[in-house]
Amino acid sequence: MLTIGVDVGGTSVRAAVADEHGQILRMHRVPTPKTGPELNTAIADTVRVLTDQYPIDGVGLAVAGFVSEDRRVVRFAPHLPWRHVAVADELSHRLGLPVVLEHDANAAAVAEQRFGAAVGARVAALVAIGTGIGGALVIDGEVFRGAFGVAPELGHLRLVPGGRECPCGKSGCWERYCSGTALATTAAELTGTGSTSLPAEPSGLDVARAADAGDEVAVRAWDDLARWLGEGLALVADVYDPEVVVISGGVSDSAHLFLDKARDHYAAAVTGSGHRPLARVRVAHHGDPAAMIGAAAMARQHVLTGPKVP
Repeated sequence: MLTIGVDVGGTSVRAAVADEHGQILRMHRVPTPKTGPELNTAIADTVRVLTDQYPIDGVGLAVAGFVSEDRRVVRFAPHLPWRHVAVADELSHRLGLPVVLEHDANAAAVAEQRFGAAVGARVAALVAIGTGIGGALVIDGEVFRGAFGVAPELGHLRLVPGGRECPCGKSGCWERYCSGTALATTAAELTGTGSTSLPAEPSGLDVARAADAGDEVAVRAWDDLARWLGEGLALVADVYDPEVVVISGGVSDSAHLFLDKARDHYAAAVTGSGHRPLARVRVAHHGDPAAMIGAAAMARQHVLTGPKVP
């Protein structure tokens, strides 16, 4: 059985044909349109490019946004034009194939639990660190979504009361201290406190490159991110007690700059430090394609089990 996983992002729509082992056979990408109808058409056209080449049994869509409990409706996606749109039903009608929706972090977590860094783990958490933080939890092979389909919103745990303002409307959220955006903010705040080649308003990529070159301020910015990652992981462990935590997202590409220190902070901050097993903290195996691989796997299970969504 072959299925297609589609990662619907604010910049591009990427679709991939994947087999039952999570191996990608072919990919296709198009820019993301600005309106809902255009986006639906772009997804359908992208999928058809692949269905013309392979016999496909189902389609899974990974979306950065709130998805209804039955996996049919996108309630809200901050970087996409959908607002309470029955995307799965509309695309299924257009394509003549079963279509299921999933939050992109959940899809990536499924990919890692079935085919990647969390294989065999009974309780696995995923922390996707990019522009912000996305989170997911898989228990006994099933995605945990909460009562209304939006859990776990880890990026907006409040770590610093009265801290940096967040676009979500709160302040002090975890992602304001531990993300690519936060890294750049921290580096800008540290400019003037040490020797640096960074511009006044650096990007996260600037900070990564400078740290690799030994830049003092950039290294300190990564140390700050490592501290907050450890603090957040301690909260995740206190609440969920996972066996494995997978770190994914663009920031994970620079894991050599922060992950060991983050593990140390986590081990020191977790409740019962020194007297309990610690979750293994690993970098994602599948990287950027993980959401497509996971969405394809969930489409496969949706086809095999009928209306029940994994």
